[in-house]
Amino acid sequence: MSLCWMPFEKNKTVIQEVYETVDHACQAVDRKPVPILAVSKNQSVERILPLLGAGHRWFGENRVQEAVNKWSSLRLRYPDLRLHLIGPLQTNKVKQALKLFDVIESVDRPQLVRALAKEWKNEERRTCKILIQVNTGRETQKSGVLIENLTDLIDLCRNHTLPLTGLMCIPPAAEDPAIHFQLLADLVHAHSLADLSMGMSSDYPVAIAYGASWVRLGKAFWPLS
Repeated sequence: MSLCWMPFEKNKTVIQEVYETVDHACQAVDRKPVPILAVSKNQSVERILPLLGAGHRWFGENRVQEAVNKWSSLRLRYPDLRLHLIGPLQTNKVKQALKLFDVIESVDRPQLVRALAKEWKNEERRTCKILIQVNTGRETQKSGVLIENLTDLIDLCRNHTLPLTGLMCIPPAAEDPAIHFQLLADLVHAHSLADLSMGMSSDYPVAIAYGASWVRLGKAFWPLS
């Protein structure tokens, strides 16, 4: 899938620097360039437009309502957008999320799986991929299914014929991310999945080395936020 970026101005921009650093991280481990998900939570439309103007099309949002307000009209102007939900999803927001997002990365409990399955046959649905968020660090303040409950949640997704394609994680800030990325990669392989959503602005080179399918960068694009 294309990274969707266009030539930049002669003087190097922040956007160009992000692409170059990610490309270098991929080259260092002999990988082709991976897609970059620009995490645009809390960013205004005015701050997003430069990325869209440069050709970037992959974005991630944390809150459904914020994304609806921000992206509903932008989709009409940029029909090739790819929008991921990477924050917690409440069951009462499932219908809106399925209509707006191409990928939902934060499935983490049976109740949410059942709510998604109930709305899945809606003809207006846009979502084409589901990922389960795994709480690899067992952090009580974070969303995500615990590893011992992962198999049951995967089975439930498959029983409801949801398009489960992979796993997502956010490692604890104080721990070596490599441990968590290796764990997530092993779990993806063990359950015959394909997508690995891992890696943020502080640790994306490590995530790329451990097989990330795409990386989620926010501060890299908006360093003063």
